[in-house]
Amino acid sequence: MMDLFDNLKAKIKGLKRTVVFPEGEEPRIYAAASRLAQQDLVKPVLLGKVATIQEKAAKDDVDLAHVEIIDPDMYPENDKQAMVEALVARRKGKNSVEEVQKMLTDVNYFGTMLVYLHKADAMVSGAVHATGDTVRPALQIIKTKPGVKRISGAFVMQRNHERYIFADTAINIDPDAATLAEVAVESAHTAEIFDIDPKIAMLSFSTKGSAKGDMVTKVQEATKLAQEKAPELEIDGELQFDAAFVPDVGASKAPGSKVAGHATVFVFPELQSGNIGYKIAQRLGHFEAIGPILQGLNAPVSDLSRGASEEDVYKVAIMTAAQVR
Repeated sequence: MMDLFDNLKAKIKGLKRTVVFPEGEEPRIYAAASRLAQQDLVKPVLLGKVATIQEKAAKDDVDLAHVEIIDPDMYPENDKQAMVEALVARRKGKNSVEEVQKMLTDVNYFGTMLVYLHKADAMVSGAVHATGDTVRPALQIIKTKPGVKRISGAFVMQRNHERYIFADTAINIDPDAATLAEVAVESAHTAEIFDIDPKIAMLSFSTKGSAKGDMVTKVQEATKLAQEKAPELEIDGELQFDAAFVPDVGASKAPGSKVAGHATVFVFPELQSGNIGYKIAQRLGHFEAIGPILQGLNAPVSDLSRGASEEDVYKVAIMTAAQVR
């Protein structure tokens, strides 16, 4: 299997997909943007004070010759007015013109509007902002895809030639059955983007009725809903992790299942187990955890960790550009 990022780079190289970075004055951001531009992987757009970014980049010996910089305060008046009108319309009376003007002083709202108005294909933020500051504008403006009510977060878990999807590991604390079904289908789409053949396991502490309880019933209902929603996908549950992952155990606990023992996409029953699960795989299993990938939005938006390195920013931008349809 080709390295994930080598594969993604080959897919997006030369496509000129535009990724906006609201935190353009942050050194990790402009350094990653420089690499992305020089390698012709994306067209980066940095938001911030032009002179500040250029001076800081020069001091750090970072070449921004092929990187666009936009200062929201100096945005052309006609374009700014059009942005205000578009956001007022998008908010459908929830915010006045004055409130929208104030919202657009926030770089994350400004960057999200660039995506909404098709002036950028995707957005990457979160190096100096909290998750809510990135996700909120995306939910209010870009919104979820038709048929999807909630976004979710997934990680690509990679180790040598192994590659899996874990979800939801970032967003929904205690999803109901309908939300879990959406997570399963969206995670399958994510898997395909990253060249993973999706075999989706709906995880539980029970396999095929071996235990009882409301938590088990929820996963059973989610499995049925997901199968109805996407009958073309291989989805099975409820499955314990060993039944989903280990062929011999899967054959014993869930005979006849096309997923048991061969799962590549693991849908956790709630956020607590998902978050714990991916961190165990990362720290004890030495998997690289790549993400989180926000699933279900009309356009790709990625939320960085505030502890992200320049390399993390670079990789997340590549992953985000690969999600553009």
